[in-house]
Amino acid sequence: MTTTPLAERTTAVAARATELSKVYGQGETRVVALDRVSVDFRQAEFTAIMGPSGSGKSTLMHCVAGLDSFSSGSVRIGDTELGSLKDKQLTKLRRDKIGFIFQAFNLLPTLTGLENITLPMDIAGRKPDKEWLDRVIRMVGLADRLSHRPSQLSGGQQQRVAVARALASRPDIIFGDEPTGNLDSRSGAEVLGFLRNSVRELGQTVVMVTHDPVAAAYADRVVFLADGRVVDEVLAPTADAVLDRMKQFDAKGRTS
Repeated sequence: MTTTPLAERTTAVAARATELSKVYGQGETRVVALDRVSVDFRQAEFTAIMGPSGSGKSTLMHCVAGLDSFSSGSVRIGDTELGSLKDKQLTKLRRDKIGFIFQAFNLLPTLTGLENITLPMDIAGRKPDKEWLDRVIRMVGLADRLSHRPSQLSGGQQQRVAVARALASRPDIIFGDEPTGNLDSRSGAEVLGFLRNSVRELGQTVVMVTHDPVAAAYADRVVFLADGRVVDEVLAPTADAVLDRMKQFDAKGRTS
């Protein structure tokens, strides 16, 4: 099987931030978390967002994902401008178009693995596409754990359930906020491998905030933030290249 280079596979944009700013407080307590950030997240691409603590990486993801409001600029998911949506419309867009994976697994303890996976669709009153659901479950290796409740699963298995839940509704884009932060290195590598495969095999779009250069190396590109601005981008990243870039940030921080 031949693999088409990423640049030739797609130029369509799944999400776009344009001149995006987020400001907290006023006067002496005013903090600029995002400072006129413009960035595209292309379809069928895995993007990692990195930067020093306080750089704005999680704020950027939360604003683009519709989890937080922004002060100025614009955010689009596909052709939909988030700033023009009312609360109910925004809730529906998050439910129908976006998948989420967090550091905390956020599973309901009284539900089985399968029930947790299909919960968002159950709430929306939609039936899962069985063929797609089976494909997702096979990909994350959960076929023999579907009847287990979270307390009967390891941390890695619980996060696999969370990954399957995010993928099950075929969202336009999946956002992960430190999705391997609570996992050991082996379980983390499994989860990252599933996300990588979801992009390669299922055409999924994934945006992940991480502080881990090894995790970032699973992505197609890494976007670096510092002081609320996009300052660099690395394509086809390696862990060493990401680590070297992060060391440069640390050095600048010590000398500024």
